[in-house]
Amino acid sequence: MNEVAKVGKRGTVVLPVRLRRKLGLAEGSLLLVEERPEGVLLRPAVAYPVEQYSPLRVAELLLNTAVDAGDYARAREAVRELGIDPDRVPHEKP
Repeated sequence: MNEVAKVGKRGTVVLPVRLRRKLGLAEGSLLLVEERPEGVLLRPAVAYPVEQYSPLRVAELLLNTAVDAGDYARAREAVRELGIDPDRVPHEKP
């Protein structure tokens, strides 16, 4: 089914309400815009927030991902280099 969208000021594109509802688009939704030989393709996009790890979180990840005793010893040393006491970080030993 073909529907008409309107280009407004500053290039704003207004999509028909039926398509917005069907695709779960609301004000502020992100779209991928792709130029094609036959025209323009718009697709819903998803953006995930980037987590910035605190030194304590880095220490926890280092200690919890150690796979053996040697790896765990290296992780403990790396945590000490962060200025954190490994015994004060919640984690499970391998």
